[in-house]
Amino acid sequence: MGHLPVLPVLVPMFAGALLLLMARSSMTLKRSLSVVATLAQLPLAWMLMGQADAGLTVYALGNWEPPFGIVLVVDRLAALMLGIAAVLASCVILYAARGDDGLGRNFHAIFQFQLMGITGAFLTGDLFNLFVFFEILLIASYALLLHGAGSARVRAGLHYVVLNLFGSALFLIAAGTLYGITGTLNMADMAQRVATLGPSDAPVAAAAGMLLLIVFGLKSAIFPLYFWLPKAYAAATAPVAALFAIMTKVGLYSILRVYTLIFGAEAGELAYLASTWIWPVALVTIALGAIGALAAASLNGLISYLIVVSVGTLLAGFALGTQDALAASLYYLIHTTWISAALFLLAGIISRLRGPRFGARLIPGPQIEHSKLLSALFFIAAIAVIGMPPLSGFLGKAMLLVAAGTGLQAALLYPALLGGSLVVLVAMSRAGTTLFWRYDAAPAIAEPLDRIRLLAALLLLLSSPALVLMAKPVLAYVDATAAQLLAPSIYIDQVMSTMPIAGEAKP
Repeated sequence: MGHLPVLPVLVPMFAGALLLLMARSSMTLKRSLSVVATLAQLPLAWMLMGQADAGLTVYALGNWEPPFGIVLVVDRLAALMLGIAAVLASCVILYAARGDDGLGRNFHAIFQFQLMGITGAFLTGDLFNLFVFFEILLIASYALLLHGAGSARVRAGLHYVVLNLFGSALFLIAAGTLYGITGTLNMADMAQRVATLGPSDAPVAAAAGMLLLIVFGLKSAIFPLYFWLPKAYAAATAPVAALFAIMTKVGLYSILRVYTLIFGAEAGELAYLASTWIWPVALVTIALGAIGALAAASLNGLISYLIVVSVGTLLAGFALGTQDALAASLYYLIHTTWISAALFLLAGIISRLRGPRFGARLIPGPQIEHSKLLSALFFIAAIAVIGMPPLSGFLGKAMLLVAAGTGLQAALLYPALLGGSLVVLVAMSRAGTTLFWRYDAAPAIAEPLDRIRLLAALLLLLSSPALVLMAKPVLAYVDATAAQLLAPSIYIDQVMSTMPIAGEAKP
């Protein structure tokens, strides 16, 4: 169990490398290996969540004493994000293995490297290695976005690549600046040193911190850096778009980690560095995401804008900064990641049943097979994503509104959140009516319903009622996670007090 924290990174890394070597092997063999490697993330995440429940774990690679060398840190937040990613990836790989993986080369190898980057970003305790894992997941996402070819994907992919390369350059500049000032890249050690910066160094560190906010804002698609997301996600294949539902959460995770640990309450002059900016950006992101959803011309585009709305909602919770607000945000984060992915998979199924002529475009088309079943599933997904009772979206938003209290922030959050939900209600109603109730005389030239694809979407969709039924333990976990985030000294002390294991030589 001593090496458990590194396994979520090593398993997809070795699986991806092996899949590259097996490029000419049968698709059945590659699918089997990829599915097994992905499903292995579930027990690993479960064990790490149990470990995090007992206390924070620090894994020093190469047995170097922090702050030297690389550390992986398993706290409640990291373990929670691993669990979210494991469930999502498992459902997505089951869907993709029904034929979507055959649209291009090396899908499964790239999928594993993407998973490696995601899990590594959640686990690392080092700012530079956060950059490294960002680059791994981004390079893999470039290839996955282009999976299946098509001019729309190429255009969207070009914008996506250029913007993220720009973001990567800013990340390097910010990390290099902070290293030059503090002399460390270990985030726990950096938090200690930022708190003691003199008046000549603090403004430079603040500028680097704001550069990081721009980088993470670009990754998480906040205003005004969200415009790349709708085109990119709408152009991707269904399983790729579903996997990308966790990508914005990596950016949000980074905001939460960096601005509660390095620039949190104990950062001296730089305490709460990003709070002033995050709050108005969150409200505008909600509003513009809702307007985009109302104007979307395809179901995939609509879901993409719903992700933008969810990003703004989560950012608002982060900006409130209280334990109750963070707990509500983390609960909502679980909900929105899985439900957004379920909608993308459901959109893929609907597109196949409508045929290539109509696809997921929001125009009247042929009456599709199994329309009653699919319309019922779409209705459940719509209730969940809008935030209507009795599903998890309602519970997450209600807790967030309660956490806002009764002051000015509540006066701004209520109309933004409730108004955004109303607009999303109209958009989802329009989409459901167009897809399932408005027909033309065109015959459906479509594929039959694939039950495994349907099962993958259904598993994610059932997460919403499951989060309500299991609300008590889930809320207890996220509340403890929020409390841990607001006490960064626990994280710092645990990391900095980690000693090398006796008898194990350094390389």
